[in-house]
Amino acid sequence: MKNYIAHVDVNSAYVSWSAVEALRTGASDIDYRTIPSVVGGNPETRHGIVLAKSIPAKKYGIQTAELVWQAVKKCPHLKIIQPDAELYTRCSAALVELVREYSDRVLVYSIDELFIDLTGMQLIWQDPLAQCNEIRRRIKEELGFTVSVGLSSNFLLAKMGSDMKKPDATTTLFPEEIQAKMWPLPVEELFYCGPASTMKLKALGISTIGELAQMEPAILQHHMKSHGRLLWEYANGLADGIMTAFKAMLHQKGVGNSSTIWYDVVDRQDAALHLLSLCECVGLRLRGAALAGRVVEVGIRYANSDYTHLGYGGESHQRKLNRSISSTMDIYDIALQLLDEIWDGKRALRNFAVRVSECSDNSDTQLSLFESETKHHLLDRAVDALRERYGKGALTRACFLHSGVSPITGVGLSEREYVLPVFSNGADTRRIV
Repeated sequence: MKNYIAHVDVNSAYVSWSAVEALRTGASDIDYRTIPSVVGGNPETRHGIVLAKSIPAKKYGIQTAELVWQAVKKCPHLKIIQPDAELYTRCSAALVELVREYSDRVLVYSIDELFIDLTGMQLIWQDPLAQCNEIRRRIKEELGFTVSVGLSSNFLLAKMGSDMKKPDATTTLFPEEIQAKMWPLPVEELFYCGPASTMKLKALGISTIGELAQMEPAILQHHMKSHGRLLWEYANGLADGIMTAFKAMLHQKGVGNSSTIWYDVVDRQDAALHLLSLCECVGLRLRGAALAGRVVEVGIRYANSDYTHLGYGGESHQRKLNRSISSTMDIYDIALQLLDEIWDGKRALRNFAVRVSECSDNSDTQLSLFESETKHHLLDRAVDALRERYGKGALTRACFLHSGVSPITGVGLSEREYVLPVFSNGADTRRIV
């Protein structure tokens, strides 16, 4: 029986979800999707970064992850939309719930992307393409936003297909269509081919996916090691590598968040508050997903470095523990130690990141003999319950009062933020919120 895999990608997700909510509530009579608009930063101060952009905004050269003030400089009448994490989570959940009506095999790849295994469903629907069009139509009519769908026989080609025609379209990309549809595309549009890989390939005279596919794989492996071979496989539609990558993601679970600050952070106490705010978010999500991790990583970015899509100057350190943790203060204690290791307190900072990885089910976490750690777990449990019932801002630490620092950084979601992928058959509904 032939395999059928569909990839569903929400068009300009954060902008679309914000637009639908604004129209529904009457907060705006203008559809943000039809004008140059971005989600991210502070609309009043114009600080922060662009998390998502509308299709009209792309015409001005606005890029995801660039600074908001730079985007406004390109388009002075740009509409800046405040991020709404809870809204985006609800919209994503509604999308997954609708899609599960068509298959019990769904892979949630990110907050706005998912894969559907439709293999065998042709016995019911007969035509998988018609099934994809039906899913796309229902999402538009019932949820109010549009998606692009790619249909193929494997995960790689399905994802590539969904990117080929936007918005609101279904595109097939089966192996026999690769040469005509995929090979003429620029090499940077190939899945997993980032800016650094693109530069290396172009140095070798490779500009299109077709040129990459026809290159001798041994040459690519010589210049780019195993990643060169992997890209050659992807260019030829071979998906064994991507399945291995997906399986690795499923087992190498992690939760992280980062924050770009609108002013220069030069004081350690101020830096510690920003770090604690991130740890609050990461700890909350870990416990909400019933996870605990053994590796804590902290990253910083300096204020005097040029921001580009390849990142900007900074440092990062990580520490592997002999036990798994999920308590906010446990994470914060390690994170603060790591911050002191990588920051001399002299160079101004603009970005902080905290990540906990090598996670496992927290029901397997080893019990501690230390009373303080036990108290941390009990306190976290009580605080989580209150925040779940009354909202995440219902209870905050006193150190954040009058500080100007958000008590829980994570109200705004980043498209670059890691989202835990979970194969779901409908029985396991755990997700990070």
